[in-house]
Amino acid sequence: MAENQNLIARLLVATGLVNEEQAGRAIAAAPDTEGGIVAAAVAASGASEEALLRKLADALAMPFADLADEKPDKDAIAALPARAVFQYSVVPVRIANGRLDVATSDPFNTAMADGLRLAVAMPIRLVLAPRRDIEKSARKFYGVGADTLDAIEKEGGIVDIDADSDFSKNDISQLGQEASIVKFVNQIIAEADRQGATDIHFEPMEDELRIRYRIDGMLHKVDMPPQLNRLQAAITSRLKVMANLDIAEKRMPMDGRIGIRVNGEDIDIRVSTMPTAYGESVSLRLLQKSGSMVKLGDLGMQPDDETLITKLIHRPNGIILVTGPTGSGKSTSLYAFLQEINRMEVRILTAEDPIEYEMPGINQVAVKGEIGLTFARILRAFLRQDPDICMVGEIRDAETAEIAINASLTGHLVLSTLHTNDSAGAFARLIDMGVEPFLVASAVSGVLAQRLVRRLCKDCRRPMTIEGRTWRGMALPDELPSGSTVYEAAGCERCSGTGYRGRGGIFELLHVTEAVASMIIGRRSSADIRHRAIEQGMHTLRQDGFRNVLNGVTTLEEVMRVTEDSE
Repeated sequence: MAENQNLIARLLVATGLVNEEQAGRAIAAAPDTEGGIVAAAVAASGASEEALLRKLADALAMPFADLADEKPDKDAIAALPARAVFQYSVVPVRIANGRLDVATSDPFNTAMADGLRLAVAMPIRLVLAPRRDIEKSARKFYGVGADTLDAIEKEGGIVDIDADSDFSKNDISQLGQEASIVKFVNQIIAEADRQGATDIHFEPMEDELRIRYRIDGMLHKVDMPPQLNRLQAAITSRLKVMANLDIAEKRMPMDGRIGIRVNGEDIDIRVSTMPTAYGESVSLRLLQKSGSMVKLGDLGMQPDDETLITKLIHRPNGIILVTGPTGSGKSTSLYAFLQEINRMEVRILTAEDPIEYEMPGINQVAVKGEIGLTFARILRAFLRQDPDICMVGEIRDAETAEIAINASLTGHLVLSTLHTNDSAGAFARLIDMGVEPFLVASAVSGVLAQRLVRRLCKDCRRPMTIEGRTWRGMALPDELPSGSTVYEAAGCERCSGTGYRGRGGIFELLHVTEAVASMIIGRRSSADIRHRAIEQGMHTLRQDGFRNVLNGVTTLEEVMRVTEDSE
């Protein structure tokens, strides 16, 4: 044993990236380190894993594989069972000359080498590759949760969970197939959280159960093992149990919630089921209950817009509305406003459906429609609670709008959201609800319309120079002069080939001045109000998007995609 450790230490030192003291620490820490000796050596020395593995490949006379360029064929994938792939963190590379090449990031793991020889019915050769690349390839070619499905197959088929099953929410350590379904569903949710997904959709098709993640606003199909469709009933039942829904009811839509801890973070999941032609479709909305809050300065507003919104939210009264479609970041902006004005001398009450982020120092109330606890009822109760600031998740009806207006006119600051396409449309929406125009003009201080655009991946974006006044069939605006350098999406491993990573906001802030107020009272059209606001210096959503294009944050196509053609 000591001789082996001395040999490993000499090999690590021979790479020139690890000294003797670091090698000794790595060997001592390896049993408790995920990834073994190489991972421990990387942690001890600060060296790059890829650089260390390339040096070790030379020292051990082993090939190094760039898995981004490798695509194992079906025979190679079939030769290595999924359970072995995920148990040992390996992935097949190719079959050549009757031998299976298997990529590993831990060449010193003898138990792994012995286990692979037992699992594979042919000679194997180990090749080296970074652990992150191996895990990514395993998910890509075997599918998320493939090891769990493989275990279920070995246990004798697919379990069918019904209303009489002992499939309880807390009994996740039981042996057998039901526990495997628990593990599989947990893997799907954990992978969605790892990729930054906001939604998970389980969609039964005629010949498959399709699972898709919504990442950066776009849907992506999740790579899944082919036998997944036979698990449809069991997965749906498991999700229903987690959400405290009736698993025997399959004919009616249902809504529920799941509280779960994933990767050290508390996540609140909204669950919605819907009967379809081929079974029940289940949608999950993932909400981070903890984590760092976005601050007002991090929203990405133009300096003059940020100055104005800061002034408006520090006023003692008035209504500030944030508008946009579902998933445009309205709640994030409201929380940023609340964080800016949250002080010991200010009492803040919020009505939310559901509470998306828990904020210290703020009294948050969750809407519960089943018992009649609506936005309107909560807001009416707020006014008897001596608030300084009220935040209402959404103004949905005339009653909520009327109470919010009255609250602002009696000396309270009210923050809320509306579903309108632009900022000027908010006034017509309130008037359509039955609120008198003069009350709207008196109460509303400002309206912030916003959208989310995907941000370019900085590792692979490509610069382009604008030439002429058209580009790819689009007439270019004055904000993008000829000769400007902009960027386009390319795609790489870090951004999963999309060319984008993460999202940011573009904004349109309409300040209700005396001129705008008089137009609201006169029931002027949204187009007229919008035109007047632009004359007073308002930046439209598209103009703000063009600023992000020039700054290399996003692409022209992305801005055009999320903004209105009428602009």
